[in-house]
Amino acid sequence: MKIGYSTLIRFSLAAAFSLLLAGCGQSTSTPQTASPPERSLKSTFTIGMSQCNLGEPWRVQMNEDIRKAADPQPGLTVVFKDAQNDTLKQRAHVEEFVSAGVDLLIISPKEAQPLTEPVAKAMNAGIPVIVLDRRLIGDRYTCFIGADNKKIGRAAGEWIKQKLGGKGTVVELKGLMTSTPGQDRHTGFREGIAGSAIEVIFEADMKWLEPDARKEMESALSRFNQIDLVYAHNDPGAHGAYLAAKAAGREKNMLFVGIDALPQEGVAYVSQGILSATLQYPTGGAEAIQTALKILKGESVPKEIVLGSRLFTKDNVATGGQVLP
Repeated sequence: MKIGYSTLIRFSLAAAFSLLLAGCGQSTSTPQTASPPERSLKSTFTIGMSQCNLGEPWRVQMNEDIRKAADPQPGLTVVFKDAQNDTLKQRAHVEEFVSAGVDLLIISPKEAQPLTEPVAKAMNAGIPVIVLDRRLIGDRYTCFIGADNKKIGRAAGEWIKQKLGGKGTVVELKGLMTSTPGQDRHTGFREGIAGSAIEVIFEADMKWLEPDARKEMESALSRFNQIDLVYAHNDPGAHGAYLAAKAAGREKNMLFVGIDALPQEGVAYVSQGILSATLQYPTGGAEAIQTALKILKGESVPKEIVLGSRLFTKDNVATGGQVLP
C-alpha cells in the first residue's frame, strides 16, 4: 500500500504530538515536594538522613541520637544512608532523596565543596535541608547545626599552652582537611598556642580515622626522640597515637589531647588516664530532629544553631567537665 507525502506528514505530526503529550504526562506525574503550608497539613513525614560515614564512633552516635529523637514522634520516618566516606556516593544519596520526594533532608557532609551543589538542588526542589556538623559553601540550606570548631580548637590550644608552660614539642594529627571541622580545629589550635614557644614538629592528615592516626604517629615517633604532646582533631586519632606510643614504650613521656568527648570514648579515655584532655563536640542529632519538626510544621527556625562544648580533664571528668565560655 502506498502512502502519500501529505499523509505521511500528518502521521509524523500526530506521532510527535503524542510523544509530547506522553512527555508532559511523565513530568506532571513526578512526585512534587509539598510547599510549607501543604507540609503543615500532613500527618506523616519522611526525613532523609545522609551520613558521610559510619567508620567513626561519633557518627554512629549521631545516627543513634537522631533515631532516639525521631522514634517517639508519630508519623515520622527517618531513612538513613551511609556514604562510606565516599563523596560521590553521598552526592548520589542526596539526589536519590530528592527524586524520592522526601519531606526534609538532613546531611552531615563529608566535604564542603562537592556537596554544596546537590544540597542547593534539594532546596530548589522545595525540600528543606538541615546541615549537621560540617558546613557547606554559601547559605543554600535551611539551617546549620553544629558547635564552633574554631572555638574548640582555640580552647584546646590554650589548655595545651598552659599545660606545657608555654613551651614544648607537639604533634598535630589533623582531621580531613577538606572538611570545615578539620580546617577550623587546626586554625583555632594555632591561634590558641600563638605567642608561645610551643613548636609543632610534625603534622599529618589522619582523615578522622584511628588506624591512620596510629600509622602517622609511628612516623612521628621514628623521626623525633622528644614529643611532649599529641593534639588530635578527634578522640579516635588521639587514641591511635597513644597506641602507637605505647607500642614504642613511649606513652608515659607525652600527653594526648582529643576532641569529641563521647561518654564511652573520649571521656572514658580521660577517666582511664589515656588522654589528658578531650573537648566535647555534640552530635546535634536530637537538635536536628527538634528543628526538623518545627520546619515540617511550617514554623520558622534560625539559620544557624550553635551548640555548646565542655573540657574534660582528670580534675573535672567526675563532675561533668567544664563548660567552655
